[in-house]
Amino acid sequence: MNKATHRWLTLIVFASTLSGCEAENGERRLVGQLESDRIEITAEVYEPIVERAVVEGESVESGQLLIRQDTSRIEARIVEAEANTQQTRARLDELIRGPRKEQIVAARANVDGASKDLKYRETELKRAESLFERELASPDVRDRAQAAKDQAQSNLENLEARLDELLSGTTVEELRQAEEAVRVAEARVESLLIDRRRHSAVAPSAGVVDSLLFEAGERPAAGQPMAILLSGEQAYARIYIPESMRVKVAPGVSARIYVDGMERVVDGVVRWVSSDAAFTPYFALTEDDRGRLTYAAKVDIVGEQRRLPDGVPVEVELVLDRNEN
Repeated sequence: MNKATHRWLTLIVFASTLSGCEAENGERRLVGQLESDRIEITAEVYEPIVERAVVEGESVESGQLLIRQDTSRIEARIVEAEANTQQTRARLDELIRGPRKEQIVAARANVDGASKDLKYRETELKRAESLFERELASPDVRDRAQAAKDQAQSNLENLEARLDELLSGTTVEELRQAEEAVRVAEARVESLLIDRRRHSAVAPSAGVVDSLLFEAGERPAAGQPMAILLSGEQAYARIYIPESMRVKVAPGVSARIYVDGMERVVDGVVRWVSSDAAFTPYFALTEDDRGRLTYAAKVDIVGEQRRLPDGVPVEVELVLDRNEN
């Protein structure tokens, strides 16, 4: 081998080594953008909006009021349900207390009156039968007297049963029915109170109001989004990890995040890596990486007090163990 050939081989090996180092370093600088989990605040009732308690871009805390809808209709239903509850409770109290003395006295008087009426109807029936046997009255007279006597007998039995019921007091079955009726009425009131609370949309977590989709006075349909909330106190970097690096990346891996428009580097920690491979979006790939399978990942920003805006492009360098390469 002559000196010229040896020189060219040396240059080729050196160039290959540099190329390999650049590829190795380049694959750790992953392109992505800042994002936040988007939460849709949907309307649960078909009522007009009476108040927008926040503005777009405002930071909110968990449980903070966002939008309030009209509660006039639900308030009327609550009043009705509470009145029904009071009625069922009063009926239960009545059964627990038992019949009043005045009711028993009145029932006994009704039984006495019915008994006397029955005796009178029996006497009338005997008179009609005697006249019919002597052919001094038609069969209709006897039949009417018999029907009157039977009706008086039924009325007496009914009143006696009513008196026995009052004297025996409330049964266990009646008390149980009344107690269950009270529980049903109370559950109805509680359900309506829950519905009333759902007329007010609150933030499920801390975040930023991205957009309000309805103005005051408008009436969103049930299930229709009213607001979009960017959750979390800080955005995260969404990146796409090449298939060749997937086994090296796991939650807890440190990262350095280069945010467009910021001179300093931001610290980060991998929070999540998808278990399903997908083709990376065009904006997250270099020319050499296009067409490769990658895995979506979320990298949390650490130590940054100011919330960074969504949609800003970033480059993320994962801090991996070099001995694994």
